[in-house]
Amino acid sequence: MAKFEYRGRQLEEIEKMKYDDVKKILTARQRRTLERGLRKPHKMLLEKIKKNPDKFHRTRSRDIIITPELFGIRLGIYSGKEYVALDIKPEMLGLKLGELVPTRKSVKHSSPGFGATKSSKFVPLK
Repeated sequence: MAKFEYRGRQLEEIEKMKYDDVKKILTARQRRTLERGLRKPHKMLLEKIKKNPDKFHRTRSRDIIITPELFGIRLGIYSGKEYVALDIKPEMLGLKLGELVPTRKSVKHSSPGFGATKSSKFVPLK
């Protein structure tokens, strides 16, 4: 099995890196977001995680960029209706939490519902 590698760096090397060095290997958009600094909800979530890393933490902040300090953490991310459980893995480095939890379900059309007109109830035999 191939080891995880991000932009030519092994997982162990990334985990040992300082926060500023991790920012340098991310893409420009991610780097710019992190350069602006963390917002208050982001800081509060990271503090909670540092205090108790084994606990299941819930958050509504879908715009947090995943950094190495979040690897192995289990989070509940709000999808607009419910909290979806997500295990943070190294392959998610640089993504935002909202990219991993969809807010919309795919539409599945089936037979017509209650109160449908007779013409809409027609289903071809083939």
